[in-house]
Amino acid sequence: MGEKAVSNAFQVFLNEATEHSHAWMEAVRKLDQASSLDKRTEEIAYIAVMAAVGFESGLPFHVKSAKEYGATRDDIKSAVLLGLPAVGNQVIKALPIALGAFDEE
Repeated sequence: MGEKAVSNAFQVFLNEATEHSHAWMEAVRKLDQASSLDKRTEEIAYIAVMAAVGFESGLPFHVKSAKEYGATRDDIKSAVLLGLPAVGNQVIKALPIALGAFDEE
């Protein structure tokens, strides 16, 4: 997979709390293995969840990952806006972040 920068906060977590971050990443890997979704669908779904809960710092990483798995720009827009009926316009704040990450080379 190509280069996808993680947020500064997550990088500090990885570097400064190594035992915690290793435990966290092990759990993430196990959850990923348990999923029956293909990688593209999983990333799109995760983008929708991140936008709905306001977790914007992780969006660029996951948008780039989704793009590498074949997601289109319209897929990203739809994922971000999927939560609009449930959580309202909070998801709109994620739209420029997600599309900006998608449009980066």
